[in-house]
Amino acid sequence: MAVPINVFAEYGAIGIIVCLFVMMIMSLIKSQKSQSEDLDDIRVHISKIESNVQNLEGIVLKMLDRWNKSDDAATRHREAIVSELNDVTDDLNFLKGRINGRAK
Repeated sequence: MAVPINVFAEYGAIGIIVCLFVMMIMSLIKSQKSQSEDLDDIRVHISKIESNVQNLEGIVLKMLDRWNKSDDAATRHREAIVSELNDVTDDLNFLKGRINGRAK
């Protein structure tokens, strides 16, 4: 049985096309695997950065609370000094009034 040559050519062309298609699929699979590994690395780095940001946020909030407490203490101290100064001023004015009242 004689097989015409164009049948071999047709099957050969189909075989080459199938081989090229398989090579393309394999290349896409390798590329997808590489991209997946890169994405996993990026996720790990992002989680580390998020952790650092949360730590820094906690530190900043604690520092602000500390400043607010020290500001409150300083304000109370100033208010106590002003109150004491007002008391001394009132006493001084009283004494001045007594002295001026006697001098007449």
